[in-house]
Parts: sequence; structure tokens; C-alpha cells
Amino acid sequence: MEAAVGVLIVFALVLFVIVAKSIRIVRPYQRGLVERLGKYHATVDPGLRLIFPFVDRILLIDMREQVVDVPPQEVITSDNVVVSVDAVIYYEATDPQRLAYNISNFQLAITKLAQTNLRNVVGDIQLDDALTSRDTINAKLREILDDATDKWGTRVVRVEIQRIDPPPDIVHSMHQQMQPSAPGAQSSPKPKVCARPRSPAPRATSRRPFSKPRASARSRFSKPKARAGRSSASPRPSGPVRSPWPKVRRRRSATSTTRSTTGTRRPI
Repeated sequence: MEAAVGVLIVFALVLFVIVAKSIRIVRPYQRGLVERLGKYHATVDPGLRLIFPFVDRILLIDMREQVVDVPPQEVITSDNVVVSVDAVIYYEATDPQRLAYNISNFQLAITKLAQTNLRNVVGDIQLDDALTSRDTINAKLREILDDATDKWGTRVVRVEIQRIDPPPDIVHSMHQQMQPSAPGAQSSPKPKVCARPRSPAPRATSRRPFSKPRASARSRFSKPKARAGRSSASPRPSGPVRSPWPKVRRRRSATSTTRSTTGTRRPI
């Protein structure tokens, strides 16, 4: 009797294990891949599923949208500036069979693929364009990743650039340019630039061109030049040379006074 009870207990345990192995529950956000004897058999939808124990097994694939964080990396732009760029990728599975059998580690693969293409996209533009046109970078990178991951049974929903960090010296110079001046500080006056004075216009003269200038008053009383017939080496005339200037004699008036030896003045 005790032996029969022990056999029943063992049979119940084996039956419970078989039933537990044959019943599988697929969640609403999952898809099940049924493998029979190590070979793909079918794809099942969410719900309660029965399989043959120890023959079939179900591989559950999450069909929800997933997020992959791309770590920061240094990228050289087209104007030779080294910036640090990181991004976030949102993707979802479209074909669970290809996602399970065509790639072993999808998250690692898409991370490396995003880093490579991010370096190519940002390296073709300048720093100013990279800082102001993130939507363009996101669209280009999403299109490239979506085409590359199509054979893996996924769809890249969107790509977002989190940060683009320029070097510290460039950031410091940008802050100095954008920083407003202090309210109490007065800006240094600009030096006044004096216009160069214009030279006065030449006065119009009534002298005819090529006319002989008049002789000055000094030239009238100057010594006459030697005649053409007289030699320039002729000796000078002896005697006092008379000045051409007229002598003016000063006459004393009748009322002028002379100083005596005693110091008193007396009339002349």
C-alpha cells in the first residue's frame, strides 16, 4: 500500500512537470518563436500556448520600442574643431524572426553603427552648423541607421543628439562674446578721426600766361647791367661810388634845444 502511494506521488509530480512545460503564456507586447527540435517552427501571438514538452520551446521577443544610449565620442568637424557628441536611438522590432536569428547582440551592433555614422555626418559640416542644425543631423543619421538595420528586423524610429560639447577655449570665447557689458561700466569712447584739411584752391589770377612780371621797387634802383658792347672785365671807375638811394637830410627845427654843459637846456 505504501509503495502504491509513493508511485502515485511520483506520477503526479511528473505529470505536473509535463503540464508546466507544455503551457506557455505570451504577453501582449511579445511574440513567440516556436522551435521544434532546434529548428524554427512557427511564430505565435500573445495568449496561452500549448507546446510539446522537451520537444518544443518558445523564444519570447519584446516588440516594444527600445532605447539605446550612444556614449560620447570625439568628432572632428570640417573646420578642424574637436567636439564631443553623444546621441540616443529609439527603435522597435518589426520581424521577430530576423531579430532573433540575424543578429546576436543587437544593442551593441547598433551602438557601434551609430558611433561610426555619427562621426561621418558631423565630420562633413562645420561647428556652427552642427550647433544650429541638429534636426538635419538627426534626420540623416536616422535614415542611415534605418537602412542598415532593416535586415535585422528592426525600424529606427528616431535619433536625438543629446549634446555637442566644443573645446573649453571655444566655449569661453563664445561666453565672452554673448556676455553683456556691466550696467555701471562705461564703454570707452571711440577716438575721433579728424578729417584731413583740404588744401585751399589756387586763386585765379588775372595775369596772362607767359606775361612778364612787373619790376619791383627794388629792381628800379638796382645797379644797371653792363651794356652789351662793354666787356665784363673792364676796371671799376676810381672814386667814391654813389649810392642809388637819395640822401635825406634832416633839418633841425628852430625850436629845438641844446643841452649845455651845466645840464640846463637853452634855445639855439
